[in-house]
Amino acid sequence: MMPVAKATATKILVYGDSLSANYGIPIEAGWVSLLTQRINSQYTGYQIINTSISGETTLGGRNRIDQVLSTHKPNIIIVELGANDGLRGTSIQSIYDNLATIIQKSQRNNARVLLIGMRLPPNYGATYTAKFQDTFTKLAKDYQIPLVPFLFEGFGERPDFFLPDRLHPNEMAQPKIVETIWPALEPLLTK
Repeated sequence: MMPVAKATATKILVYGDSLSANYGIPIEAGWVSLLTQRINSQYTGYQIINTSISGETTLGGRNRIDQVLSTHKPNIIIVELGANDGLRGTSIQSIYDNLATIIQKSQRNNARVLLIGMRLPPNYGATYTAKFQDTFTKLAKDYQIPLVPFLFEGFGERPDFFLPDRLHPNEMAQPKIVETIWPALEPLLTK
């Protein structure tokens, strides 16, 4: 009897905060579940793992990246972190350094990285909000990785797409998030 070759799935790891952890909405309505459905309808051999934690900061992500990479051994990692740092006014340099470490360690573990950018409300001051936004662009350039410039592209200004806290996207926004991420993610799927 011939041994059966075991197919190994290509693993996509979502590494984020509450924006990826289905905060305030059912799991099946979240963008990660919708993305999983889309990938499974168009491709075979992919496994999506969501290790996002509500409240996660870039420092928290930096502190747990080794364990997550070791446990899951992803081929692709979608890094969606930084919003909580921005809302807390964390120094731009430390946000950059923490995300850079996550990217470097992911790349050293042969994972392709897709970086998700965020923007802050204008009440954080023009200088800080501009530098915060530029951090994601700089990281993508410095590490030659694809970037989704703004997770809330196309609906960030619309209160009807958010929960009452005005920070977390509601169920109606989740398909829009998938549409925003898809053009940057799909080329990684076909490599």
